[in-house]
Amino acid sequence: MDSIPDIRVAIILVNWNGLDFTQACLDSLRKVDFPNFQVFVVDNASQNKEAEVLKSAFSEIELIQSRKNRGFTGGNNLGIQAALDQGFSHVLLLNNDTLVEPDFLKKMMDTMQSAPKLGVVQPMICFLHDHGRIWSAGGRWKAWLGRAVTLGDRTKLLDYKLETSKLDWATGCALLISKEALEAVGPLDDNFFAYFEDVDWSLRIRKAGFEIALCAAAKIYHEAGASSKKPGKEGVLSPRVFYFHSRNQFYLIRKHCRGLAFFLAAGYHSLRFSGWMFYFLLRGRFGKLRAVFDGVRDGMTDTLDRTKGWR
Repeated sequence: MDSIPDIRVAIILVNWNGLDFTQACLDSLRKVDFPNFQVFVVDNASQNKEAEVLKSAFSEIELIQSRKNRGFTGGNNLGIQAALDQGFSHVLLLNNDTLVEPDFLKKMMDTMQSAPKLGVVQPMICFLHDHGRIWSAGGRWKAWLGRAVTLGDRTKLLDYKLETSKLDWATGCALLISKEALEAVGPLDDNFFAYFEDVDWSLRIRKAGFEIALCAAAKIYHEAGASSKKPGKEGVLSPRVFYFHSRNQFYLIRKHCRGLAFFLAAGYHSLRFSGWMFYFLLRGRFGKLRAVFDGVRDGMTDTLDRTKGWR
């Protein structure tokens, strides 16, 4: 793709007590060979003055400081609004625990420009500590069960057979979206805070008439859940992760499943989370048991914003 003056990409990273990861990601972004991009770092009220450290070490970034932890959704929405206010043509959400190939953005923009209906492009995402194994090649949405399936999950990159580049949803780990798609559907739904917000956003984007594609030639590498891993008596993942996962699964069902599909999906995931709770009971992980119970309850009863993609 030749350089086009009116194409400007805002790359948004959200930092929350992840200084080492964010610094490594920013170091890799310094090597990117795309001419027109600006990195926005949204700091979600990190401790130890991480925002100041980042700004001192990376003077080229635009730093946005939040007074509280707004989660993945709220933090990214701050960056998205700043990008739109400054007239950027595209926004790239990028997890702070990733490293990128220098040509990843150019290849993603080549794909974005190849089809007029494309609103979102995702790169091929492999594991940070195993570059030859896929973390995500995009996703499929199984409406009858309300399931968001990750394609290529843990498959060896050389063994992965790409049948089509078209996706039902793209992961928020690395998601390039056009200004037109953003203006059509609005920001991430802040009800979610974290987990499954990217699935909801993608389904709304497709409903608005845009397509989503994988750019398999563009590659990045992901640590996978760096901010969620806190080893302790409850295991590696915190109960908070299981709360958001179970709650937001039911948010998805309520927003995007209708008729018989709603009852099938609700029944399927109720059984699934009951199995989780039974497992946690046997293992004595009562914090996680309570987290899943609270998540299911809140997911079924919370008031959701009908202006945010409600069908």
